[in-house]
Amino acid sequence: MAPGAAAAPALVLLLAAALRPAAAWDLWALRCGFSADCECGFGPDLRGLEYGLAVSLVGQPLVRQQVMRGLRSFLENQHPVKPLVMSFHGSTGTGKTYVSSMLVHSLFPGGLRSPYVHQFSPLVHFPHAEHIEQYKESLKRWIQGNLTVCGRSVFLFDEMDKMHPGLIDVIIPFLGPSWVVYGTNYRKAIFIFISNAGGEQINEMTLDLWRARKDREEISLQDLEPAISKAVFENPQSGFWKSGIINDHLIDVVVPFLPLKRHHVKQCVVNELVQQGLEVRPDVVQEVADSIPYFPEEEKIFSSTGCKTVASRISFFL
Repeated sequence: MAPGAAAAPALVLLLAAALRPAAAWDLWALRCGFSADCECGFGPDLRGLEYGLAVSLVGQPLVRQQVMRGLRSFLENQHPVKPLVMSFHGSTGTGKTYVSSMLVHSLFPGGLRSPYVHQFSPLVHFPHAEHIEQYKESLKRWIQGNLTVCGRSVFLFDEMDKMHPGLIDVIIPFLGPSWVVYGTNYRKAIFIFISNAGGEQINEMTLDLWRARKDREEISLQDLEPAISKAVFENPQSGFWKSGIINDHLIDVVVPFLPLKRHHVKQCVVNELVQQGLEVRPDVVQEVADSIPYFPEEEKIFSSTGCKTVASRISFFL
């Protein structure tokens, strides 16, 4: 769950809820700080995640590589010095939300419904710039309280490109290498930032590499990271603008999501038909794929919306 939304009354209720169980949190903090408790039913299934990404995630070899490498390295360390901080970047429909959902399902039985997985959306939870100081306080208390209850908590920050600049920096104390913050052991937590920012630059770079006849399986993080950095971290409209999270190098894994080609969209159509229990008809697959806009205008190589609208289009062609 995430903090309640926009209005001041919601913030007051959130702060009250955060303050009420303070004594209980202090007891939990002692247990989390000096024992192996606070695992909260945490049961990572890396093999299942790796299989799921290989079978279900379409057209994103670099994503599979980055996510599995970062997660495996973090979980194999029994005594991490800091939480795992991942940042997902790419245009709409390329799989960012899908991968984050798969990831948390591989960690907690309830997946996104687990009480130890917390999602935040700036449009829902932090919509008004004039309340930014209240948002900072409520966000800090929310994270502190939930980490005290469960040291393995996962925090998902969606639409970072719409986050008010400066707001996210309130969580910096929870991201760096330290033993405890506010009496809370937080080094085993996972923070995931999700953003469309950098998507246009990733698309342009991928198109350039395609024109240079470089296969997408050959595209490396080094090919894309400079463009992502400039677009995301130097943009005054970005939630990461002038952020200490960037200046202090607190992001461990940057994950770029590449634009999807027509045959990837067809794979998405097939997957969706199977998921809905429908017959996989080649004519339906072709027609759905053909109905989606592609760019650039001349070559029409990559889907403008990834696979985002596939599920809603299928019924028109049955």
